[in-house]
Amino acid sequence: MLRTSRISQLTMIAGLLLAWSVAASAQDIKYNFLQGTDFSKYKTYKWVKLPNHEYPNSILDSQIMQAIDSQLATKGLTKTEDNPDLYVIYQVAVNQEKQWNSYSTGGDMWGWGGWGGWGGMSTTTTTSKTINIGTLNVDLYDVSTKKQVWRGAASKTLGSGKDPEKVNKNLNKAVAKLFKKYPPPVKS
Repeated sequence: MLRTSRISQLTMIAGLLLAWSVAASAQDIKYNFLQGTDFSKYKTYKWVKLPNHEYPNSILDSQIMQAIDSQLATKGLTKTEDNPDLYVIYQVAVNQEKQWNSYSTGGDMWGWGGWGGWGGMSTTTTTSKTINIGTLNVDLYDVSTKKQVWRGAASKTLGSGKDPEKVNKNLNKAVAKLFKKYPPPVKS
């Protein structure tokens, strides 16, 4: 009976660790918007670059803008240089965090039939590594009121970035997920 309880505990812990690792690999998406905004009136947009802001290399800059352009097009918005309804601005940041991993070996119960046994020797090993978390913020501003009307942020643990196709695929996936809530759902 004691043995069955221990096995179910280990199974539960393994399940939690698996759930945490899956959650850690997914994009974290957040958005906010100006309440009372009629998003149906927006039909056009223009890109705006922030002064004195550092943007990524020109290849990645182009990939980010293309991914956002693609999503805005699916939402019925058209890019223009003349009299836009919205200004679109993006920013990226990379933060570093420590990731701690621990695992234990040994420590099984032993003795006659698992009853009244003593615990064996157990060893726990903990390692840490630095991981990079990339965040993409997209801001939409109403040109006529000069107010920010929508902001979306997508964060994800970054890989090595060695495969350009995979980087572009992950970027497109993150931006598509980011714009799922644009325009914001209308409350009845």
